[in-house]
Amino acid sequence: MSNSPTAPALFDRAIILTAARDAVLKLDPRKLARNPVIFVTEVVAALVTVLWLRELILGIGTPLFSGQIAAWLWFTVLFATFAEAVAEGRGKAQAASLRQSRSDVQAKLLLHPDANDNLYEHVSALQLGLGDVVLVETGDVIPLDGEIIAGVAAINEAAITGESAPVIREAGGDRSAVTGGTTVLSDFIKVRITAAPGSTFIDRMIALVEGAERQKTPNELALSVLLSGMTLIFLIATVTLWGLAGYSGTAVSVVVLVALLVTLIPTTIGGLLSAIGIAGMDRLIRFNVIATSGRAVEAAGDVDTLLLDKTGTITFGNRMAADFVALPGITETDLAAAVLLASQSDDTPEGRSIVALAKSEHGLSDPDFGAQTPVIISFTAQTRMSGIDLGARQIRKGAVDSVLHYAGLTMDRAPAEFRAAVDRIARSGGTPLGVAENGALLGVIHLKDVIKPNIKERFAALRAMGIKTVMVTGDNKVTAATIASEAGVDDFLAEATPEDKLAYIRREQQGGRLIAMCGDGTNDAPALAQADVGVAMQTGTQAAREAGNMVDLDSSPTKLIEIVEIGKQLLMTRGSLTTFSIANDVAKYFAILPALFIATYPELSALNIMHLGSPQSAILSAVIFNALIIVALIPLALKGVSYKASGAAALLRRNLLIYGLGGLLMPFVGIKIIDLLINALHLA
Repeated sequence: MSNSPTAPALFDRAIILTAARDAVLKLDPRKLARNPVIFVTEVVAALVTVLWLRELILGIGTPLFSGQIAAWLWFTVLFATFAEAVAEGRGKAQAASLRQSRSDVQAKLLLHPDANDNLYEHVSALQLGLGDVVLVETGDVIPLDGEIIAGVAAINEAAITGESAPVIREAGGDRSAVTGGTTVLSDFIKVRITAAPGSTFIDRMIALVEGAERQKTPNELALSVLLSGMTLIFLIATVTLWGLAGYSGTAVSVVVLVALLVTLIPTTIGGLLSAIGIAGMDRLIRFNVIATSGRAVEAAGDVDTLLLDKTGTITFGNRMAADFVALPGITETDLAAAVLLASQSDDTPEGRSIVALAKSEHGLSDPDFGAQTPVIISFTAQTRMSGIDLGARQIRKGAVDSVLHYAGLTMDRAPAEFRAAVDRIARSGGTPLGVAENGALLGVIHLKDVIKPNIKERFAALRAMGIKTVMVTGDNKVTAATIASEAGVDDFLAEATPEDKLAYIRREQQGGRLIAMCGDGTNDAPALAQADVGVAMQTGTQAAREAGNMVDLDSSPTKLIEIVEIGKQLLMTRGSLTTFSIANDVAKYFAILPALFIATYPELSALNIMHLGSPQSAILSAVIFNALIIVALIPLALKGVSYKASGAAALLRRNLLIYGLGGLLMPFVGIKIIDLLINALHLA
């Protein structure tokens, strides 16, 4: 996995200053109405402010006490909006680096896209439309998202992935998608534009990172309904207490009742709920994953099964030369030298890998043809061979049956060593290529799908998290079984069509399982769209990226480990802070209720186990603690509760002990300390 883009510090100075301004703007009641708990707090804060002004102007009541209550209620609201603003600010900081790669570049619009004349005119990228074809040469910036229709090039995608190493993109297959804002480092490509200006992949990422399109998830909505219900219940209870106080002859001011209401309603989790959701998506971004759906982030925390497309996901996607098998009488170095000659003009990934293997394993270098002029034999679908004619030497490599035909042989008449090598390579899941010179067989090239490094260990980690890994491939069962064993997946689906993948996911979902799918090809798009968590590879096609609800900018198939951990962390953080908030409220009863009715019912003094100085200091201490605890929990909301792979029962016990018991005990300590300070400063 690559290094993710540098994340801003938890409390970066620039983010804090911006968040402080945004927090004030978020006090707009029209915006706060989306958060009923904090909206009610703002309404009662305004009410207490009016009462304080009345007492101050008329010289009645206790304006010092009312003023402090009003101030701390406003701080409670402000701290809640500040938490959300900080979370959004971190996302905006991430988006700033992306925005740097989005600029109005000059594009080379081809005048005759279907011809080979490469005539073009310079136009602004903003003038391009869907279907336009542009020429992008060495050093040029790709103007908009598109598909390569001709050529192959090395492309610097550091602006998107953070990787400094270039990647190869070529026409056809599943590596043809290119992203606007990336730079061509070598060769040239022709790109058909697939996204209009303003709707490119980078544009969509910027909007998502900034949180502009973040919608509340089902769990978040359900929790919001619960918090709203609790707020309504406590509002009714407070009004009822006012009536009971009047009936019993106890003088209870509106300010005190408001303080009671605010300390009892779940302001802590209400103030942090939005920040937790935004921070979850922000953590994904730091792992180079863009989530287009908050629902998908949550679903990732409960994934049971992961489907991975083999080609380009588990393997690198191109068959690569793994070995040269020489026939008796031919040395491996002689065979390597022959295939090096035959592959000089083979610009396919397989051809490049043959050249690389000949040089690295046998110490060969590019041949010097001298005065000789080689005749390059290009690969065709008819001959299924390629090669070179160099003077009296005629070297051919290609499909085994084609090379045998060239040599005037059949498989039955071929040397036993040749047949054995071909059979062994085929049984291992590889692809054998025959090599012949002047009609005589030299040996066999072993091409194989190369497994991405460290993938077996990553799949073992997924297994430890209780996630079943299933490889899906169009290969036959023998090849699929070999690759599955080498990669370490739990199961495989061979000879799979797009319909088979879709049917498998639906069947598993009907059994109550949550499915994640990783893929990069157009044929993966239906499955990516059906899966609960669809992770498309950035190196994949446009169709795959559009179908998934996440895009992995590093194109790492096992990135789901981080995605699952972040999903679990999001759910745990929300649950832990909800537990903490409710436990906090229980503890506050012991501060507020005795203060309200101890004059009328002296027996309630037994509940004053904190031995607070006075009813006024008790109420003020509870309100101050209620505001400050939101600030104290902002770092936890942004960083998330740490996740370690363990059983659900162990996690539940751990979180109940830390956030349940801790939430119950902390207010006793905090309120007592604040009460001591208030009385020492004579503020009540």
